[in-house]
Amino acid sequence: MDLPEVAAPAIAIAGSSEMFPVRRIFCVGRNYAEHAREMGSDPEREPPFFFTKPGDAVTPGGLLPYPSMTKDLHHEVELVVALGKGGGDIDPADANALIFGHAVGIDLTRRDLQAEAKKGGRPWDMAKGFDQSAPMGPLKAGAPPADAAIALTIDGALRQSGRIADMIWSVPEVIAILSTYVRLAPGDLIFTGTPAGVGPILPGETVVGMIDEVEPVEIRYGA
Repeated sequence: MDLPEVAAPAIAIAGSSEMFPVRRIFCVGRNYAEHAREMGSDPEREPPFFFTKPGDAVTPGGLLPYPSMTKDLHHEVELVVALGKGGGDIDPADANALIFGHAVGIDLTRRDLQAEAKKGGRPWDMAKGFDQSAPMGPLKAGAPPADAAIALTIDGALRQSGRIADMIWSVPEVIAILSTYVRLAPGDLIFTGTPAGVGPILPGETVVGMIDEVEPVEIRYGA
């Protein structure tokens, strides 16, 4: 019996010819107060919650096909951390030592499918975990700064703007809390939440996600 050859997903490392192998992708929901409010939640009362995307949802960006099964594709720019070490029940003080690098990413969401799933009490998987739903720029080695500007533009117009320091739960806290649910491992990516201003992407538009001191990610959708 001939077994299929399966290529492991990977993302670029800035300044290196090597690629970072991706194991799993975890995402934090509503981790900026203003975004939580725009989604109808109270950030003062809600502990962090997590959802996942498949590892091969990651893409370096560029020209992408517009996703199927949606008429309401949304952008969510995020700081992404890539883990070089793992563990369970991690102390927040030890969390940064697990980080291999960080980058800017865009959590793409088929918002209409998500709304239908929420209304019916069904999982979000097809709204969040579709093909090429996790564009990322190259990883910069090391843990991210405690604060940096984060922004997203569409065709040059600013749509999202915030600061990493505005997170409700910091990167070390996110890693520590997530590690109580699952044992984290090298190759895991964590999308750490998005600031306010999420909105639709139309066919033909160019989207750029940016964080200070890291390479941006750009995606373009054919008309």
